[in-house]
Parts: sequence; structure tokens; C-alpha cells
Amino acid sequence: MNLKPIFADLHIHIGQTEDGLPVKITGARNLTFDNIVQEASHRKGIRMIGIIDAHSPPVQKEIARNLDEGRYESLAGGGIRYRDTTAILGVEIEVRERGEGAAHLLAYFPNLDTMRAFSGWMSRFVKNMQLSTQRFHGSLRDLEGKVADLGGLLVPAHVFTPFKSVYGSAVDRMSDLLDLDQLAGVELGLSSDSDMADRISELERFTFLTNSDAHSLPKIGREYNELLISEPTFLELKRALYRQEGRRVLANYGLDPKLGKYHRTRCLNCEEFLSLTVSGRCKYCGSTKVVRGVSDRINQLADRPTHHPDHRAPYIYQVPLEFIPKLGPKTLQKLLNRFGTEMEILHRAPLGEIAELAGASVANYIRLARERRLEFEEGGGGTYGRIRSLGKDRGVSGDSSV
Repeated sequence: MNLKPIFADLHIHIGQTEDGLPVKITGARNLTFDNIVQEASHRKGIRMIGIIDAHSPPVQKEIARNLDEGRYESLAGGGIRYRDTTAILGVEIEVRERGEGAAHLLAYFPNLDTMRAFSGWMSRFVKNMQLSTQRFHGSLRDLEGKVADLGGLLVPAHVFTPFKSVYGSAVDRMSDLLDLDQLAGVELGLSSDSDMADRISELERFTFLTNSDAHSLPKIGREYNELLISEPTFLELKRALYRQEGRRVLANYGLDPKLGKYHRTRCLNCEEFLSLTVSGRCKYCGSTKVVRGVSDRINQLADRPTHHPDHRAPYIYQVPLEFIPKLGPKTLQKLLNRFGTEMEILHRAPLGEIAELAGASVANYIRLARERRLEFEEGGGGTYGRIRSLGKDRGVSGDSSV
């Protein structure tokens, strides 16, 4: 069978239902299931999206209605298609065991029926099924088993983030919390990359994922994956994660970790960057309001130098268009009108044409992003990093297509 590359962002939250019922409290109000599939298909150019919070009963009613009306199509290989984009139904679950801190897990299911079955089972162990990322009060082993019984995929979410992740707030070793044999892959999160994660030997066996964890429509696609599959379905996603029959993740596209909002350890009181201290106090102001950075946490956990297994996909630093200085919404719309999608602008659009529409400065930033030559001011403590100004703009000349 002919295999082809597609882009996939597998962690997108739902803010509200179309009727205004809250789902992800911190999500944008216009972040509905239907708006997500439209954004991914028409504006982003992403062929596969994982829509988290599909466990919510009112969301499931919306999906069912659109399926009945023929707006969506349920695929034989799993997934729900809207135009040329397939939505994979997912859920984020908060777990905590043996007195450890909380961690978030992602579970994906083939279709609406299996998602409904999982929701019915999980409703016995959470307080509010309508809302996102509910605390699970049952046995973690039973949860792992139920996902497997329903043919689902289990993936630890943003594993190094200082709040509610396996390594960031729960345990020093993933195997102390989870049955590694039950996991289909590992999601890295915005403040880390493969070089950092491959310093931890127990992660060597897993396929890495880089996803947006979008809480608003513009954030969709700020991190994503390139999959080599035959068609965008749940079954093909499963084969890619387990690297079966030639399917695999071709590349992870993610922020340079320096742009991540938890990359460096930072004091929230005086906003100074720190190195980790035993006392947990800021050496500048004495505050205990210190947020541990992902880079420092990985330095604590690393049990070897970086070692990439043969199956590891290349990690390609991606600078989302929202980070590009001097690129406002009106100019972005001009670029979209010309080139179609953000993926096209980021990867393939001729730089000379970008310069004609958006100016030499924007084109130059995009060129440097493609060449991985941008410089950054590091993020930490909940504040994103940013691209350093180029100073005097340098134009783009000649045929600058890529």
C-alpha cells in the first residue's frame, strides 16, 4: 500500500459546546468540536487532529448529530472525517497514586461508540464527566486495562511539565507509576525536545509525540508530527506509534525548548532565572515561589548522555507564525489568502512572495526559522520565550523558494 506523509496534532482541547456549556474551563469559548475541525482543515492544513474532551456527553451529542446529518463521516479504520481532516477522539485524565503528585494521561479511541463505552465506565470514578481533565479516583491498573480492552491508545501527556505530569510532578521514573507495556507513545511537551528526553533510558523504546495542547484556535499546530501512513485513520495512527508495517513518525515539529514557558527554573516573585537549589528558595529575593524548569528537571533525572535509538524521528524546531515579530492578523490573513494554510507558509511558500505580502522583515524571520538560525530569549515560570529582534531588517533577494 502506498504510504504518504501527513501532519498531525493530537492534543487539542474543547473550550465549550456549541450551546455554551463549559468543557475546558481555561479553553477559549469558540473552541468547539466543529470549529476545531474547520480550523485544522481550512486554515492550518493538518490532516489528523486529536480532539481531547470527546468523553464529555454533550460533546458526544454534537458529534452524533453531525454524523447523522452527514457533515462528518465515521471511518472504517477509526476516526471521524471532516473534509480532508480526520479527528481522533481522545480524553485527558488526571491520575495520582501512592501519595505522588498528579499526572495527566491521554487516551484515544477508534470511534464514538468506544468513546461512549469508556465514558460510561469512567463516570463511576470522576465527579463531573462534562468537564475536561477530571481526577480519576479508581485504580490506575484498571484504567490501563480498560483503555486496552476497548482498543484504545494510552499516552502520558507533556511528561516534563512542572505541573501535573509524570516526571514534572509525580515520579522520578515512569515505570514507578505506569505499566510501560500499556503505553503507545510519550508526549514531550513544549519545553523539551528529543535531545533532552533521550537522556532518560526508559523512554528509549517509545515513539515521541509533539502536540500543541491547544486551548485556543490559533494555538492549533504550534507543535505537531509528520506521520508516514496510508490514510489518516485511527488504525494507521496506531501502526505509526508502534512502528508497524512501515508506518512511523517521520518527524516531530516542536518549539525550540527555549520558547517553552517552563524551560528554565524561575522565581515568580522577582522573575529571575535560577539554577535549582536544595532549599527551593530564590537566591535573589528569598521567595519560595519557584517554578522548576524542564531543563533542570531533566538534568536531575538523566541517567545517560543523549542517545537516540535508531527509530527516533528527527526533531525539527518549529516557530509558529504567532511567534513571528511584526506579523499581525491582517498580514497573516493576506498570506493565508495567497498560500492557503499555515503549514504551507511555514514550510513551502517562496520567501520572495512572502516578502511581497508581509514585508522583508517577516520573510527574513521565516527564512531564519527554516534554517534554524533564530535566536531566542528563554522562557520559564509560565512565561513563553520570544524571538530576539534582528535589529536592522535584512531583505530577501533572488528566488528564495524552499
